[in-house]
Amino acid sequence: MTNSSVTPPSPPTERITRFVEVLLPIPVPGTFTYRVPHALNYAVRVGQRVAVQFGKAKIMSGLVVSITEKVPDVEVKYLMDILDEQPQVNDIQFKFWNWVKEYYLCHPGEVMQAALPSALKLSSESAVALSEDFVLDSMALNDYEYLIVEALQVQPKIAISEVSKIVGFQKVMPLIHSMMEKGILVMEEELNEKYKPKYERFARLAPAYRAEESLQELMDALTKRAFKQLELLLAYLTLGNGLDAEIKVVDLLKKASATSTILKTMSDKGIFEVYDKQVSRLKDYKVQTEVSSIQLTEAQQQAFQQIREGFEEQKPVLLHGVTSSGKTEIYIKLIQEAIDAGKQVLYLLPEIALTAQIINRLKQYFGDKLGVYHSRYGIHERVEVWQQVRDFSLGKSTQRQVIIGSRSAIFLPYANLGLIIVDEEHDSSFKQVDPAPRYNARDAAIVLAAMHHSPILLGSATPSYESYYNARQGRFKLVELTERYGGVEMPEIILSDMRVERKRHTVQADFGGTLMEAIKDTLEEHNQVILFQNRRGFSLRIECEDCHHVPQCINCDVSLIYHKKQNVLRCHYCGYTTPVPAQCPACHSTNLKMHGFGTEKVEEDLKTLLPGTSVARLDLDTTRSRNDYQQILEAFQDKETDILVGTQMVTKGLDFDAVKVVGILNADNMLSFPDFRAHERSFQLMAQVAGRAGRKGKQGKVIIQTYEPSHPVLQDVLRNDFKGLYEKQMVTRRQFGYPPFYRIVLIRLKHKDYQMLNAAAAELSSMLRPIFKHDLLGPEYPMVSRVKNLYIKQMLVKFNREHNAQQVKDMIMKQIGLFRLLPDYKSVIVQLDVDPM
Repeated sequence: MTNSSVTPPSPPTERITRFVEVLLPIPVPGTFTYRVPHALNYAVRVGQRVAVQFGKAKIMSGLVVSITEKVPDVEVKYLMDILDEQPQVNDIQFKFWNWVKEYYLCHPGEVMQAALPSALKLSSESAVALSEDFVLDSMALNDYEYLIVEALQVQPKIAISEVSKIVGFQKVMPLIHSMMEKGILVMEEELNEKYKPKYERFARLAPAYRAEESLQELMDALTKRAFKQLELLLAYLTLGNGLDAEIKVVDLLKKASATSTILKTMSDKGIFEVYDKQVSRLKDYKVQTEVSSIQLTEAQQQAFQQIREGFEEQKPVLLHGVTSSGKTEIYIKLIQEAIDAGKQVLYLLPEIALTAQIINRLKQYFGDKLGVYHSRYGIHERVEVWQQVRDFSLGKSTQRQVIIGSRSAIFLPYANLGLIIVDEEHDSSFKQVDPAPRYNARDAAIVLAAMHHSPILLGSATPSYESYYNARQGRFKLVELTERYGGVEMPEIILSDMRVERKRHTVQADFGGTLMEAIKDTLEEHNQVILFQNRRGFSLRIECEDCHHVPQCINCDVSLIYHKKQNVLRCHYCGYTTPVPAQCPACHSTNLKMHGFGTEKVEEDLKTLLPGTSVARLDLDTTRSRNDYQQILEAFQDKETDILVGTQMVTKGLDFDAVKVVGILNADNMLSFPDFRAHERSFQLMAQVAGRAGRKGKQGKVIIQTYEPSHPVLQDVLRNDFKGLYEKQMVTRRQFGYPPFYRIVLIRLKHKDYQMLNAAAAELSSMLRPIFKHDLLGPEYPMVSRVKNLYIKQMLVKFNREHNAQQVKDMIMKQIGLFRLLPDYKSVIVQLDVDPM
C-alpha cells in the first residue's frame, strides 16, 4: 500500500497501465478492480474517493485501497473520475478497518459504510431526459406522459423522485419504461455531491483607503455628501481589527442600520471589496482558563503519576475512580500534555447528552482546538470535522486537535494520536448493535491506540468486569481513586421497602413516603432532585381486566407502550403506532386498565403532587432534535428546573452541584432481567445514578425503591461494594463459562416465515454442533422473537479465552459459508455479533 500523504511522482516517459482496487460501501466481501485512464495515472492515490460504474448503470463513489500495474485476468471497467485532491482515508485507517472486519466478522464495505460520513458516500440517482429523436405530439400522449414531457421542456433532466411528485403517485417505473419503449425518454445516472461548502458574504476596505491619510480624505468627502455611507464606514472601523479586516456583510449592515444598496454603491465606487468566502459551520471556542490553573489534590496527583507510569509501561490504563472523584481534571492535564507534544487526542463518551457538559468544561481550556463528532451533527458538519482532523494530520490546520465524540468518532482520519480517553468505559452504548459492523468502541479504541503507539486511558466509577479482570491479571495498569474531590462524603443510600410502604398506605402515585419526604425537604432547601426510571412512555401496557387482552404490535412480538402526550400506543422496536382503543378489541369490554409506569407518567404525577415545581424529562422522546439535550441540561444547570426525570441518560457522568437527592423508582425490573450481566449492569446503573447526588457541599441522599430490599446486589449497592459483587460474579461466570473467562459469538437468523426459520436454524446448528459440541447453545427464540415482521432465532458459540479466537471464527465462517450455499435457505438472513452485550 502506498503512503497516502506522499506527493505523486512525476510521470515517466513510457506509457504504463495502472489498475486500482476500489472499496465500495456495500455488504459484499472484498474490493473491485478498475482500470485507470491514462490521463489520471499520476493523479490517483490510495485513500482518494473515485467515481466508478457498478453494475450496468449505477455510479458510486468508492475508496482506492491499492494501486498496481499487474493486469487482472478478466476485463475490467475504467475508473470514471477522481473526486478528491487529497486522500480522505490514510494507511492507519485502512489497517484499523481491516482489523474491525476480521475481528467482528463483517464485510469491508460495511466498515466503510459505518466509518465515512454519509455526505462522502455518493451514489447516482436515476434521472430521465427527453430522447434526442422525440418529436412532440401532444395528441399521442396520455395525461401523465404529457405532464412529464412538459416538465422536461422546462429543465433538461428530472430525478425519478421528482417524477413521482409531478404525476402524484409513487410507483412511476412502469410509466417511465413505457415512455422509454415509445422513444420519448432516456434514463441517465447522475452522481451528485452531497456536501456543499458554506459561503458567506464579506466586506473589507479597498487597498486604496487602508492608509490613514487616504481614509481621512474619504471620511471628509463622505461627511459632506453621503452621511449614510459614512455611517457604514464608521461601523466597519468599529467592528474591524485593523484597516484590512474582513467583516461579515450581515454584521456590518446590522451595525450601521444600513441597506445592501448603500454597500453596493460603495462597492461600485471602489471603497469596499465585497466577496463570498467559504466558512466553517463548526463552532469556534475561545480559551478562557489555563490548564496550569487546575490544582490536583494529593489523591489526584498520585493517580496522575500512576497513569503516567502505566503509559510508560505501554499498557492500557484503567482508572477506577468513585463518582465525583475528579477524573475529568486528570483527563484535562493529560490532554494538555498530548497537545504540547503536537499530538491528536480522542475523548470517547457513551452518550451524546454527556458531550454538552464536557464541551462546556473543556472549551474553557482548549478553545478552537476542540472538535465534536457524533450522530446528532448534520451531514455537512460531520464532513467539516472529518476534513479538519485530516488537515491537522497534514499540517494544514491547528484546529480540532482534540475530538470529543460518541463511538463513531473512532473512525476519524487520525494520523498522529497521542492519547485516547474512553470515559464511562463500562457503558453498553459503546457497542454498536445494528447494522454491522457490531463493534465495541472501547475494545476497538485499545487496538487503535496500539496502531498509533498511543497511550489509552479507560475511566469509570464502575468498570466493566472484562476491563477490571484484565487489570487484575496485569494486562492493564489499575489506578484507583477512592475518595471524592474536596473531601465530599459519598451519598447516604436508603432502601425503601415498597411492600411496607404500601401496607402503611404511604405511597402516592408511584412514590413511597420516604422518597416524597426527601424530595419535599430538598426542594424547600432550594436544591434539586434527579429521578431515574428505566422505561420511557406513560404506561408500559394497557390490559383488559375482563379477558386480560394486551394490545400487541402488528410487526413485533411485544406489547404496545402508551404515550399520553400523543395519545397513542407505540412500539419501541419498529415505531408502529395505533390509537388508544376505547374498548377491548377481543371482548369489547370497556374495563381497560394501565399497568406499569414510564418517565412520562412520573413527570405528570410529580406536577400533580408538587404544584408549582418545575419538572423536566430527559429520554428519547424529549431529545429528538439536535439541541434538545443541551437545552434540558442547561435549564437544569441554571436551576430553572427543580426535578429531572430520566432514563439511562441521567446516569452517565452528569455533574450538577445542587442535586442532593436521587431516586431510583423501580430497582427490581433491572435485577430480574434474564441475562448473565444483569447483576453487573444493575449495580453499575444504580451506583452511577447515585453518584449524581451530593457532588458538592452537604452529603447527598439516594433512595432506592424496591420490593426486595434483601437482594444481594442491593446490599452491595448499599455498601458501595464493587469488589465484593465482582468476586461473587467471577465465581459464577467461571463455573458456567461466560466472559471474561470465555468469549462469545452470537449467531442470529431472521426470516419472515417462522417455519422456514426453524428449519434453517436446525440445519445450521447441525453443521456447527459436531465442531463445538456443548459449547454451542441453542438455537432458541430470544425474549422478543419477532421484530419488524422478521422472526428471530439465535445460538451462542462459547470458547475459552485461551483458544485462538481467529481460528474459532474461521471455523464458524466456513460453516456459515457452506450454509449460505444451500438453495433452500438463501433468503434467510444470518447476522454475527462478536462479544455481544
